[in-house]
Amino acid sequence: MNYSSSFIPTLREVPADAVIASHRLMFRAGLIRKLANGLFAYLPLGLRSFRKVEQIIREEMDAIGSLEMRPPVVQPGEIWKESGRWDAMGDGMLRARNRLENDFVITPTAEEAFTAVVRDELSSYRQLPLSLYQINTKFRDEIRPRYGVMRGREFVMKDAYSYHADDESQDETYQAMGRAYRKIFKRCGLTVISVKADSGAMGGSGSEEFMVESEIGDNTLILCKSCDYAANVEKAACAPDYSPRFSAELARAAAAETPAFEKIDTPNVKTIEELCAFLKTEPRQFIKTLIYRAVNVELDLSAAPGCEKLERKKPAPEAPYVYPEAFFAVAIRGDLDVNEAKLAALVKASEVSLAADSDVRRLTNAPVGFAGPVGLNTLPVIADYSVAGMNDAVTGALEKDLHYQHVAYGRDFTCWMMEDIRTIKAGDRCPVCGGELYEKKGNELGHIFKLGYKYTRSMNVSYLDENGKSQVPTMGSYGIGLDRTLASVIEEHHDDAGIIWPATIAPYHVVIVPIKYNGEVKTASDKLAAELEQAGIEVLLDDRDERPGVKFNDADLTGIPWRVVVGDKGLAQAQVEIKRRPEKESRQIELTKAAAELALKIREELAALNG
Repeated sequence: MNYSSSFIPTLREVPADAVIASHRLMFRAGLIRKLANGLFAYLPLGLRSFRKVEQIIREEMDAIGSLEMRPPVVQPGEIWKESGRWDAMGDGMLRARNRLENDFVITPTAEEAFTAVVRDELSSYRQLPLSLYQINTKFRDEIRPRYGVMRGREFVMKDAYSYHADDESQDETYQAMGRAYRKIFKRCGLTVISVKADSGAMGGSGSEEFMVESEIGDNTLILCKSCDYAANVEKAACAPDYSPRFSAELARAAAAETPAFEKIDTPNVKTIEELCAFLKTEPRQFIKTLIYRAVNVELDLSAAPGCEKLERKKPAPEAPYVYPEAFFAVAIRGDLDVNEAKLAALVKASEVSLAADSDVRRLTNAPVGFAGPVGLNTLPVIADYSVAGMNDAVTGALEKDLHYQHVAYGRDFTCWMMEDIRTIKAGDRCPVCGGELYEKKGNELGHIFKLGYKYTRSMNVSYLDENGKSQVPTMGSYGIGLDRTLASVIEEHHDDAGIIWPATIAPYHVVIVPIKYNGEVKTASDKLAAELEQAGIEVLLDDRDERPGVKFNDADLTGIPWRVVVGDKGLAQAQVEIKRRPEKESRQIELTKAAAELALKIREELAALNG
């Protein structure tokens, strides 16, 4: 390809809203242009690299037996209502109506579409397992799209969905997807961190995220200094202060020498900080109790305190009962914070949030700031493991301006459920080896989920097993963001001069820069380009009538892995100058050997990444 026939509008100035390297360089190198906030057009150079990422993903999905299909981007709203996500997805999902007043969705994800197709075609266990994927456009109406294609409103994802007769089969595909993802990111030249993750609104029993380290990352990663433990902060655990098996009997024994709990006056004292100052103690001595509202709870609450009369609904015949709204009291040590993602997963809710002040007063008979677990029988009490063994604690007394002191877990109160619901921080101890945990910021590139029956039950998917009995298949979901992957490659591979593409996804492998594109220089440049192309190497020939400095700067900016400079001085010695993009020094090579050597070097680089 000749530069003069291409469309590569490079820029010297940085766009005002571009604050990260990939955003700046994708604009400056002529890869993308902005049409509206969060909406971008890929220009020819950028699309070449984008298509290479797409092809790598397609090859690895095909290699593990996943089958490509392509549902529409605009999907009927009815299937989203079946799954229960028509309302649960909130304002981020773009809805539309046609002239017949039918509801439609501009798809933000594709569980519903794939499951609807499978439902209509699945009849026998012989059709399982089934793994399908798409590489398709998505739209999410982000409140604050930013960082270029790293967080746009329209984007492309690879989604795969698998359907299985049992958990063992589902786990085999889950593991195969994980291996494929690691190979995909390696082939793209990316260093990824695999972390345990929360399934969030996707639901299901387990998930794993593939992250890249980033200063502007949306995710906080928790890692161990002594072993390979890694998790998203939403899922991360730590070695508990007390054993999860710490029984109420052991707690009572530990509290035997603690004085009986008593009320104390705490006028106008609500927060932990105010209590610490008032009682001259530390946050670790307090049991903080927060009231949470949960939406669409799938947990059985029939025997939970205060939940006997809660409304229950059954979204579909095969679906479990759902409580549209429920409230919980959450008790945790005063120096810790509640991890709301863990809490939502524990109570199987689509979302949780702190209850309104009016609900707190109604449920605890006390103002905000005076809730406590002692004597609280109007709500299920969920306690973090940190509460176990606390035997001389301070907590709210369910009355204005009053607290209890000398409170002991197991003696003075118990809980309906005890689980790890704390937010893990740097300095906590690793749950695997006990080593020190630390934090990093990261961006998610891929996420794999074990969804279980969340969608297949709500959407009435069934098949006949070997005994002719109707069964519901279990399901997995596996996604990779292509735009974010491409941007992350640039984040990891760049310098002050521009992009440094890995050979596997570079728009071209070689850029030939004639000092002046005429006479012998033109002849030699054209001949070298033809020899490289015949060897299967992708070449950009810079035939523009520009100064050499402009051509060199654009070659560095666009990040093409190898540069060949052809000039009269070199040709006088039958030589050209070659340089690998990351290296500072160039070297001379015989013109007759240049094509063969470059082809060999590029094949070696490709083999190393693809291997």
